[in-house]
Amino acid sequence: MRQVCKLLIALSVMLALLFSVACATEEADTGEMAEETEAKTEMVEAPAMTSRLDTVRERGHVICASRNDVPGYGSVDADGNNVGFDIDLCRAVAAAVLGDPDAFEIRLITAAERGPTIQSGEVDLLVRTVTWTTSRDAAWGNYAQTMFYDGQGFMVPKSLGVTSALELAGAAVCVTSGTTTELNMADFFRQNNLEYNPKVYEDTDVVLEAYKSGACEVFTNDRSQLAALRTALPNPDDHVILPETISEEPLGPVVPHGDEQWFDLVKTVMGLLIYAEAYGINSTNVDDMAVGENVKAKRLLGTEGSFGQEELGLDQNVGQTIIKAVGNYGEIYARNLDNPDGVQLPREGSRNALWSNAPCTDCPKGGQIYSQPLR
Repeated sequence: MRQVCKLLIALSVMLALLFSVACATEEADTGEMAEETEAKTEMVEAPAMTSRLDTVRERGHVICASRNDVPGYGSVDADGNNVGFDIDLCRAVAAAVLGDPDAFEIRLITAAERGPTIQSGEVDLLVRTVTWTTSRDAAWGNYAQTMFYDGQGFMVPKSLGVTSALELAGAAVCVTSGTTTELNMADFFRQNNLEYNPKVYEDTDVVLEAYKSGACEVFTNDRSQLAALRTALPNPDDHVILPETISEEPLGPVVPHGDEQWFDLVKTVMGLLIYAEAYGINSTNVDDMAVGENVKAKRLLGTEGSFGQEELGLDQNVGQTIIKAVGNYGEIYARNLDNPDGVQLPREGSRNALWSNAPCTDCPKGGQIYSQPLR
C-alpha cells in the first residue's frame, strides 16, 4: 500500500512538472507572437518619410533664408529683384533641382533668426553670410561647402585718426546681435585688455544707420561686408577699414539636419560651380565644352561618365543647366563681389582664388576655393 502511494505521489509530481513546462512554453510562444504582431503593426503604421528633394519638386520652388540689406551678398536691384552672391547660390540649387534658376523664394530673416530658421526645417537652404563653426554644425544644420573665406575687421571714420584696432580703447562699437561677430569682438577687446562700449542692434541695416548717425565710432563685421556696406555710405572715402583681421569666417550654405541626399545634392551643386571655373567652363561655352576634348569637363556636363547624378536624383546633364543659368564660381563672384559698378573685392592674391594647381589658365589661383572631386 505504501509503495502504491509513493508511486501515485511520484506520478502527480511528474504531471505537475509537465503541465508547468507546457504553460511556460505556451506563454513564451504567445509573447513572441504578440511581439511579432506588435512589430508588424508598427511597421505598417510608420509613415513613409518624404525626402526634401520630393518636397521641393512637389512645391515647385526652393525656399532660401537670406537677406536684402548687404550689397554684393543679398540686396534688391533697381527692378526689385533679390540679387547677390548668396542669392546666386540659391538660384544654382533651383536650377539643379527644378531646371529653373528663378524657381526660388527668399525668406528674409535677421542674423539672430538664422539658427532657429534652419533648425525648424521650414526652409530648404540657409544662405545668409553664415559662418561655419563647430557648434553651429552640431546644433543648426549641415554646412555644405565653404564658398567664401572671410575674417572680421573694423571700420572707422578717417577723421578719428585711428590706424590700428589696438587704438580703439574706450570706443563705442556697433555690432549685429546673434552673430559670431559679437562674440569675436568681445574676445578681441578682452584679450587685449581694452575697455569698449558695445552698441548691439538686431539688423545690419540698423547697425549701419547707427554708425552713420555717429551713435558709435566703430563698425565691426566681416571685412567683405564692411567693404560692401562702405559703398552705401554718403562718402565712402571718408571711412577706412583697419588692417587687423581678428577671426576666421568661412561662409557657405547650410541645409537642415536629417536628409543626407539633400545635403549631398547641395554639396555637389557647389562643387559644380567651382570645378566649372577650374575646367574653363562658363555660361557662354557650355555647348562647345560638352562635346570637346576635356574629359573632366565632359563628365561635369554629363556627356561622358557620371559623378553620381542618378543617386542624387538629378538629371544627367544637370551641370549644363546650372552653368548656363548662373555661370561658374568665378562669374558669380565677379558679378556680385568684384564689380566695377559696385562692391570691389578682388580675388587675385586672396583666399577666394582657386587652389594653387587648378587646371585653368586664366583664373585666379593660390587660394583655398576647392571642393570634393566630381567622380
